[in-house]
Amino acid sequence: MNIGRVIGNIWATPKTESLIGQRMLFVQPMTFSGADVGGKIVALDTVDSGVGDTVIYVSSTEATIPFKPKMIPADATIVGVVDQVDHKNGSWKPHSR
Repeated sequence: MNIGRVIGNIWATPKTESLIGQRMLFVQPMTFSGADVGGKIVALDTVDSGVGDTVIYVSSTEATIPFKPKMIPADATIVGVVDQVDHKNGSWKPHSR
């Protein structure tokens, strides 16, 4: 599992049939202490998150599990919204929408 911040929405009219009705969002990966790390990714949303939310996302094969038995072409899927992070370097609460 990974943590990130939703930074934008994606609208795609033509797409593969298995993605019809799926929300796609831009996510900025973060460290567990809250710092941005790496490049932005596109993730499917299963928890109705929105811009500004800190989220938990899974990647690779695990990104398809929330959609079983369908085989959706997903590299990343948002599976939770973070309320608070307790880390060895301290605790922090994400900004709310």
